[in-house]
Amino acid sequence: MPTDIVDLREFYLSSLGRTARRLLRTRLRSLWQNVRGEQILALGYVTPILRPLFEQAGVTIAGMPAAQGVAYWPREGPNVSCLIDIDNLPFADEAFDRVILMHALEGGAEPHNLLRELRRVLKGNGRILMIVPNRRGLWAHSDRTPFGSGQPYSASQIRSALKDHGLLIDRIWGALYVPPTSSRLILSLAEHFEKWGERLFPGFAGIWMIEAGKQLYAPLLTKAHTIQHRLVRPLPMPAPSNPIPAG
Repeated sequence: MPTDIVDLREFYLSSLGRTARRLLRTRLRSLWQNVRGEQILALGYVTPILRPLFEQAGVTIAGMPAAQGVAYWPREGPNVSCLIDIDNLPFADEAFDRVILMHALEGGAEPHNLLRELRRVLKGNGRILMIVPNRRGLWAHSDRTPFGSGQPYSASQIRSALKDHGLLIDRIWGALYVPPTSSRLILSLAEHFEKWGERLFPGFAGIWMIEAGKQLYAPLLTKAHTIQHRLVRPLPMPAPSNPIPAG
């Protein structure tokens, strides 16, 4: 079961969540520096780190699992978020240049169905970025964070799963080496943890960031897919008494 949207929002408003958001945004900017004019699909709950891509992209859709719930985003403009069935995406084949996942694969989705759908909606030269909890990291074993909910993965498990679905990994990075704590002192040193953790303890990252692309002419058995337009219409702006940060 995916983590509820209320719990996700509350986490990213906390001191630990704000630190995670800042660190992951920095990584995202360095990994995908230019997405100008591209079509981007964000699956799961990606909006806390989506801003660097959203400001450049031509079209951005933030698809959130129906079991999780949805929040209006961005606050300052037209809504781009919607409820979808992430096991059966309501998009045409090869519709997106880039797909990014966070709080998706480890949740309630069936991995086989989700990975099959990702390959289907990705363009031939498109890129996927998956953010998943590391099985050996502290974040996967802490109830302070939503990365501690669901199924964590090892790097070899992710590599094997993607290969089975015709997706080849280009690069794997670790991130969130800072311990998942509310200590202000430790969180103030988060950048130092990132720098030295990656050098000294790469296998103990809190999460994996995996970039992959299509293996063209992959010997896949795919089911016939009929597009079913089941996007939920954009929600009205939240009431001023319960503001949602722009992210």
